[in-house]
Amino acid sequence: MRASASLGRRVLRWAGKIALTGLLCSVGSVALLRFIDPPMWSWRIERAMFPPAKITQVRHEWVDLASISKELQLAVIAAEDQRFADHNGFDMNAISAAFKHNQRSERVRGASTLSQQTAKNLFMWSDRSFLRKGLEAWFTLLMELGWDKARILEVYLNIVEFGPGIYGAEAAARTYFGKPASRLTRYESSLLAAVLPNPWRYRIKPPSPYVQKRSVWIRRQMGQLGQITLNRVHQAD
Repeated sequence: MRASASLGRRVLRWAGKIALTGLLCSVGSVALLRFIDPPMWSWRIERAMFPPAKITQVRHEWVDLASISKELQLAVIAAEDQRFADHNGFDMNAISAAFKHNQRSERVRGASTLSQQTAKNLFMWSDRSFLRKGLEAWFTLLMELGWDKARILEVYLNIVEFGPGIYGAEAAARTYFGKPASRLTRYESSLLAAVLPNPWRYRIKPPSPYVQKRSVWIRRQMGQLGQITLNRVHQAD
């Protein structure tokens, strides 16, 4: 009986040490990435190890947010997270709407914010387990507490996948349009944002009918959101 109790205490101590180590590592890594651009991230590593199809070349070049067209900044907000400037990492309205939609439809709708997507791309793996979603929520909370909105948007736009092996706005702009990300037009930006739900499925050049239709919708949303939305994102730092 005593041996069993002693073993239980040792297990609890080790579990506590592991939990504390994980806590400190997660807080430390998020704090560090507030100032240091990540040279690698989990989503890119997983894609390299288990690509959905053959990748002939990997393209990526980190650029500051100031070197990314404001048209593209606004386009991804319009397409992916229109309440980005207002929420604390989780859009409860979108979560509620997605829950109701998924109850009556076989087609699953997501509700991840740009903050959640950034946390997933940086730190998580691709399955849909409760463990992964819980860790994603934890990292999202840490980022929202330690980073400003502009930094979250900057990291997102530098690590998000725009096509097979094409990571970040700069690589996408040069691959698809032969120009730096700073010179992207509203039309080009809307095309890039339109493929974000599934950049391995949807194509930009030439744009598929779905991408064309979605890009029109994105440009309408950009017009409604306006420059004031970006101003609020940049003023939140």
